[in-house]
Amino acid sequence: MNRKQFQILVAVGLVLGGYGLFVLRSQRDSYKISDATSTQKVLPTFPLNEIERVRIKQSSGEVNLEKSDELWRVKERSGYLANFSEISDLLRKVWELKPVREEKVGESQLGRLQLLAPDKGTNSATLVEFQDKSGKVLQALLLGKNYTRNSGDASPMGGGGAVGRYVLVPEPKPAKVFLVGETFANLETKPETWINKDFFKIEKIKSVFVTSTNGTSWTLTRDKEGGDLKLADAKAGEVLDQAKAGGAGNVFGFPSFTDVSPASTKPEETGLNHPTIAKITTFENFAYTFQIGLAPTGVDHSLTLALEANLPKERIQGTDEKPEDKDKLDKEFKDGLIKLEAKLKTEKSLEKWVFLVPKYVVDPLLKDRKDFFADKKDAKEPPAGINPLGAPGLPPGFPGIDDIK
Repeated sequence: MNRKQFQILVAVGLVLGGYGLFVLRSQRDSYKISDATSTQKVLPTFPLNEIERVRIKQSSGEVNLEKSDELWRVKERSGYLANFSEISDLLRKVWELKPVREEKVGESQLGRLQLLAPDKGTNSATLVEFQDKSGKVLQALLLGKNYTRNSGDASPMGGGGAVGRYVLVPEPKPAKVFLVGETFANLETKPETWINKDFFKIEKIKSVFVTSTNGTSWTLTRDKEGGDLKLADAKAGEVLDQAKAGGAGNVFGFPSFTDVSPASTKPEETGLNHPTIAKITTFENFAYTFQIGLAPTGVDHSLTLALEANLPKERIQGTDEKPEDKDKLDKEFKDGLIKLEAKLKTEKSLEKWVFLVPKYVVDPLLKDRKDFFADKKDAKEPPAGINPLGAPGLPPGFPGIDDIK
């Protein structure tokens, strides 16, 4: 092969290589469920700043999210605070939603894409309505079947699972169907998935007083922060086991709740007509009163709280305090007081609600007094050289020293 022939082969190879790369990129792009360069939107006139209500409806139920006093709330939970980040995330996704492609389908094919109205039952969509303050629908969107990439697809991106979704825009007419690169996987009509899960937190517990449903009571106290607990009015033989009491001494350190009972729920349905009552005080002068009942499911417990706090307005100067430390200590006291006042305001706002909490959250308060006692030690075997009958010396029948020759 001469030099000229070699150069021709190299040129042909470069051309073929470039064409192969072009085909590969084209195949890859055909499988992408995103279009980062497109400026077209599914809802080009989405009225983001006018939306005051969001209605999400499926064949199995619906949830309504509404603004009140500039705060988003869950209607089905008697106006309890909604999770703003979840709502803002939904609004942002819809506002930014871009089509991968438009689907030319007739009305008879909507069921195949699960884009029928929610009241149609089988193959129906999730309807999302965006409304103004009066409830007027500003924009609606039907979310249908997920677009799934099978693991056997020839996509160089590989993998499987849902990567997009079919959506129908009913207005303006004529309705349009798009495939989009968003699945809206977390969109549900369960009210409990939309509520704000921020909760109270108790720190620096000083005392815990509990009266159970059977009328018995117990009190645990400690003299200083982080100190050992003591059983109030301990009787003879009652020895407190610190490990067993530790749960009550740190109860509600990181509490959580699963749901909020609707206002229509009756006390006898939650067990709050005959509750366990717990009163907890802290070294920061917070005083909590809890009522604990059983939830209708029998799994979670119903819980209400009431809160009072006697916060000092001025710092008590230490006897050995140095003048040069005064400004620093005054600032620390003021900053701490601001935090405690904010905590008081936030937690008092929870007083009107009935929460459903997991069993482990309240378990330390549902114990009997005897559950905190140290276990009694098993009787020890008598030491060697002690007569089991109590007399010192050798066991009966054993030869004495004088008998040994």
